[in-house]
Amino acid sequence: MLYAQQVVSNEELQQILALQQLNLRGIHHEKEEAEQGFVTVAHSLNVLQQMHQLEPSVIAKDKDTLAGYALAMTKECSGIVPELFSLFDGLNQLMYKSKPLSEYSFYVMGQICVAKEYRGKAVFDMLYHMHKEIFHNKYEFVVTQIATRNLRSMRAHERVGFKTIKIHSDKLDEWALVIWDWN
Repeated sequence: MLYAQQVVSNEELQQILALQQLNLRGIHHEKEEAEQGFVTVAHSLNVLQQMHQLEPSVIAKDKDTLAGYALAMTKECSGIVPELFSLFDGLNQLMYKSKPLSEYSFYVMGQICVAKEYRGKAVFDMLYHMHKEIFHNKYEFVVTQIATRNLRSMRAHERVGFKTIKIHSDKLDEWALVIWDWN
């Protein structure tokens, strides 16, 4: 039976890293990535431990098997993952509802991934709904960016309730900055 919870052990963090490695951009054929989605950033155990100390992430499990994960990154994580420095810098310069984004209480979805054998079983939605259940009293919204060519992820985020607030490009890709406003 599938269930969601916050990460409680280093073993679960290591399971996240193993699942992440199986889904990194560039390891599968381009067609498979287009159909199944991908994750962009590879974390280390040390980085996940630092993130976990600030705000434990959410995982979906099937008994002892990791079915998926959704990494919470608070503003304090802005200096932990070099690949995301530009994301956090960009967030500090954005306006949302006529107010600087930095004036809101929010966190970043650092990454979300569902194991291939659990796709199509509502794990993605379960992960995000657990995030909302845990964090809605502490944060006004969650924000993330998605490679626009990752159509599976774009559709899944829209289904949950995310709205695109900005499209931008860098040397890697074109990105949609999306927000799930809980107010």
